[in-house]
Amino acid sequence: QVQLVESGGGLVQAGGSLRLSCTASGSTFSINIMAWYRQAPGKQRELVAGIVRSGNTNYADSVKGRFTISRDNAKNTVYLQMNSLKPEDTAVYYCNANTFQYVYWGQGTQVTVSS
Repeated sequence: QVQLVESGGGLVQAGGSLRLSCTASGSTFSINIMAWYRQAPGKQRELVAGIVRSGNTNYADSVKGRFTISRDNAKNTVYLQMNSLKPEDTAVYYCNANTFQYVYWGQGTQVTVSS
């Protein structure tokens, strides 16, 4: 079992920055991929960024060049640095951990970007 706890959401003006954190506990040795997803009202949950244990990353086209995902394996923590935020980035952001056998989700943290 893996538990995920997110923090760092909030309200920010367009053009501002936020950093989300997600700390994993439990069977963290089994985690290979960690990722951030988001879900805006009335929309499907979508992948924002992912990072594997080796450090390779991938990003949604909509956030490339603005968001950076990073991972501290020693702290079992993944970060999402979000810069140049836009109102369309407003959503609940969820941390995700994938062990290839199971997928775990955090409780979500709200990010609201005002215009």
